[in-house]
Amino acid sequence: MVLRQLTNSPKSRLQLARKLAERNVPEDVAEAVLDRFQEVRLINDAEFADMWVRSRSQTRKLAKGALRRELAEKGIDPETAAGALEQLSDDDEVAAARELVERKLRGFTGGEDRDERDKTTRRLASMLARKGYQPSQSFRIVGEVLDAAVARAEAEPEPDP
Repeated sequence: MVLRQLTNSPKSRLQLARKLAERNVPEDVAEAVLDRFQEVRLINDAEFADMWVRSRSQTRKLAKGALRRELAEKGIDPETAAGALEQLSDDDEVAAARELVERKLRGFTGGEDRDERDKTTRRLASMLARKGYQPSQSFRIVGEVLDAAVARAEAEPEPDP
């Protein structure tokens, strides 16, 4: 059962322990199995954490805060999580946030209406907050990207009717 779980996708030791508990495997047997799997390096929480951070930061554009929470939920200790999170620089995090905002703003032509711009700013900053970005960072990035989008829209010539 543990091998089948690992075949589907990498798992942390805690995730596998939970699966064994769901199947009513006695705790001492589960510990022995998990210890053996760890011995032969089929379970390695540090490698799992590194892979998880790489994957989730690229596909979901999650910030370090959100990734840290996810790793904790998977049973990764704070020290191991910190080591895995070191592969993400602050610049990587800002670039990912900027890319998310730019993607959401494709086709945005607003900006002249202050209420509409404020609503868009709040919506985009909330989206970044759900992905673990700090509020101050979120509002700064959204403001910068919105300013650039408005400047581009103003620079484009009006289409002839």
